[in-house]
Amino acid sequence: MAEEICFFTKDALIIKPPKKSPALLRMIVVVFAMVCGVYICSTSLKQTNTDTTRKLLDIEFVERPCHEYDTDLSQIPYLHYPKPKTFSRAECACNPVRLFAIVSTQRSGSGWFETLLNSHINISSNGEIFSVKERRENASSILRTLDMVYNLDLFTSASKNHCSAAVGFKWMLNQGLIQHHKEIVEYFNNKGVSVIFLFRRNLLRRMVSVLANSYDRYARLLNGTHKSHVHSPEEASALAKYKPEINTTLLVTDLKRMEVAAKETVEYFNSTRNIFLYYEDLIRNHTKLGDVLEFLRLPQMNLTSRQVKIHSGPLREHIKNWDDVNETLKGTTYEIFLRSDY
Repeated sequence: MAEEICFFTKDALIIKPPKKSPALLRMIVVVFAMVCGVYICSTSLKQTNTDTTRKLLDIEFVERPCHEYDTDLSQIPYLHYPKPKTFSRAECACNPVRLFAIVSTQRSGSGWFETLLNSHINISSNGEIFSVKERRENASSILRTLDMVYNLDLFTSASKNHCSAAVGFKWMLNQGLIQHHKEIVEYFNNKGVSVIFLFRRNLLRRMVSVLANSYDRYARLLNGTHKSHVHSPEEASALAKYKPEINTTLLVTDLKRMEVAAKETVEYFNSTRNIFLYYEDLIRNHTKLGDVLEFLRLPQMNLTSRQVKIHSGPLREHIKNWDDVNETLKGTTYEIFLRSDY
């Protein structure tokens, strides 16, 4: 019986390998998972830190924009923050600047009007910048000059560049304005430049002033010097002694030409933001100056000028051939100019 139990055939003998412990396998898997997790977390943290640092560096060098949160949205196109090449606006860099141009004709009170504006602490009006021929040679030179003025890189005695709230100049009709009006209107509209039209109602008085000023360029009645504007009654009286003789043959034609030129200019620039003024109205009604400050959105201030009017009083006292002029204009639409005080 025992021999039968102990006897096995070769094929009946089966030898199985020993089984590995399940606990050991689980431990290996856990350790591997922990190692992978630590690696993945450390890599992610490095990338996050790198991105954050890069973003912080980028933010550090981005210039802080200037915002006008309390500003009427309709006014935003007219607010500018110039970055001059010639100086730094420093603490005033975020002070908005409005751009303007005084469109006028010689001897229409524009010089006096500009001194009034420049008496305002926030206004810089830089005179007849286009009296320099090189600046108005063509449209390109005009636009380059405008960029200089409105970027505060053109310096004049009137410049209050650092903290100016309104910057502009005078532009006479015969200084390239009409010849290149299309390009200028486009520039004004794109840049948000406001136009102040200033003309004179009494074109006869303007003619007298033009002729007298032209004469003094050569005569130099004030101690050998020429002055277009004076600051004392004595100087005004000295210049007013000269009485021009007016060509009555061309008088009506010349007055008509002046009238048409002003009308056409207003039509050319009608698409711009503008205000229309007459010299006579500013003289008689000082509240008109308040309208100008409101137009420029500037604080109201008392505006002053040292300039003294040269040709005061009746026109008959300032025209050599008064009788001929009087006779020529009688019965015409210009007869009213004979009696006007300004």
